[in-house]
Amino acid sequence: MKNLLLHPAAKPLLFVLALLPLASLAYGVVFDTLGANPAEALIRGLGDWTLRMLCLTLAITPLRQWFKQPALARFRRMLGLFTFFYGCMHLLSYAWLDMGLEFGDIARDIAKRPFILVGFTALLLMLPLALTSFNRAIKALGAKRWQLLHRLVYAVVLLGLLHFFWMRAGKNNFAEVGIYAAIVALLLGWRLFKAWGGRRVSRVAAIG
Repeated sequence: MKNLLLHPAAKPLLFVLALLPLASLAYGVVFDTLGANPAEALIRGLGDWTLRMLCLTLAITPLRQWFKQPALARFRRMLGLFTFFYGCMHLLSYAWLDMGLEFGDIARDIAKRPFILVGFTALLLMLPLALTSFNRAIKALGAKRWQLLHRLVYAVVLLGLLHFFWMRAGKNNFAEVGIYAAIVALLLGWRLFKAWGGRRVSRVAAIG
């Protein structure tokens, strides 16, 4: 497994795989297979893949530790950047297909519909994470400040989940929301457990 993860073709393969959802949606647009409302299907499809990519990004650390595969960490940056990419495509498709790129209407719609404001806020919080995802940014900020900044990802995933819930609530469709909520709860709960366990060990060591 380690050899496969470290193979020179592993990252290019992941890059291609991460583009497949976009290719599938583009195929649906060109060949009219997205249903009765292709614009809505495209917007929602891009939003769904934003949340999925975000969950995959957050899953890297626990998977790396559970399966003792530190090489998995080399894919986290790419998945994080694809999360931002799909989020931007989601916003662009909404602005273009729903709003006709009328920025005044977009601003009013964001202010009027809370679930859009929540999603827009999540995307804004992703911007500094994408801009500082490179090694030079880590050196410039310092490791501690960089790690503190990138904890924004937890706010992003919670806002993204709220955006998804609010949007699905309009159609009384909660089954898929429940699946994502369970995944996010597992990923964040594991981190809280690890953090609590680490502090507990430190206190015991200090007492001893």
